[in-house]
Amino acid sequence: MHLIKRKYWLEILLHVLVWVAIFYVLGVIGSLSSFTIRIQTNHSGMVMQRNVKTSLHPYSFVIIGFLMLLFYSNAFWLFKKTVKWRNGYQQIAVVAAWFAFIFFVDYFIVGYLLDSRNHSIPNSQLTGIPDFVRNSWWHMQVTILMIFLFTLGSSIAYFFSKAWVNNELIRKQLAAYQLSTEIKFLKSQINPHFLFNTLNNLFSMAQDKGNDELAEGISKLSEMMRYMIYESNAEIVPLEKEIEYLKNCILLNKLRYADDEVRVVFNYPADVTGLFIAPMIFIPFVENAFKHGVLIGQPWQIDMDVSLFDKQVLFRCENKNYSFVKKMDDNTNGIGLENVKRRLELLYPDKYELMINSNGDKYIVELKIDLE
Repeated sequence: MHLIKRKYWLEILLHVLVWVAIFYVLGVIGSLSSFTIRIQTNHSGMVMQRNVKTSLHPYSFVIIGFLMLLFYSNAFWLFKKTVKWRNGYQQIAVVAAWFAFIFFVDYFIVGYLLDSRNHSIPNSQLTGIPDFVRNSWWHMQVTILMIFLFTLGSSIAYFFSKAWVNNELIRKQLAAYQLSTEIKFLKSQINPHFLFNTLNNLFSMAQDKGNDELAEGISKLSEMMRYMIYESNAEIVPLEKEIEYLKNCILLNKLRYADDEVRVVFNYPADVTGLFIAPMIFIPFVENAFKHGVLIGQPWQIDMDVSLFDKQVLFRCENKNYSFVKKMDDNTNGIGLENVKRRLELLYPDKYELMINSNGDKYIVELKIDLE
């Protein structure tokens, strides 16, 4: 934590030093760019001439303000918006338009201040060049433009370097998380062949006894375990397999309750071919719905939907909220949700929206993921 705070303070200090250096450069340029205005003044009936020297230096604060606006609006706002666009010409056009807008606003404001200062001398008549468009402020625009272009390039470099560092950090965190998950799984894993042989034997015994419902439950459990052991270790899996896993999970959970106590409505698209998603991403919400949305002896219903909108998948789960009822395993409450939130941050940074609302006696979860 202290290391992170120190890192941010060093970054802030670096920004301050850079802007101080740029302000110093502007001050030097402003002092060197001073120009002389000849003024004719009536004094006791005589015409006297004197030269007044004016400089850009007092308005360096205005220019540095516009440079900071250009840099930080690009780095923290505009580039984040445009980088997601597919049309490169649109990206360049918007960035160029924003650059031109800030540059010309700075040009006219500083020019107006210079012109107002020149005309503010009482009882005088300016000779030579009274209009700022035609004085040395106009001739300085090449230098000022170079400084603005340098600031634009710096904002681009800053944005993409920060994005690269963040992506590398996320990649390393994800790799460490996956390694930790695999180690924990291997520690708790029993021999898969023994497991599946046992499930097959139980399936055969249930069929011999004529208990078709139990046999189907064992079969679904076998499919779920096979998916968890052999397929869910991949970074992404077909969305249709994840939906099938949810269906099996719902069926197994329903076996724990009487038919009149449970009703689960699960809607999903008929065709999800070609779409892939991180495995086991929805299951904590389903387990939570059965854990906190069920009260023995009371009729209840869980509504679940998987919808597609272009390249986005929306998962929605709504159930009764019986979380006030004390459960034996309440000490583990929230662990699954915290894990899935962490996985979403690592797997889909800036590409997901998770909303969890407890509305009276209803508990609603909505998860939207951009699959692009």
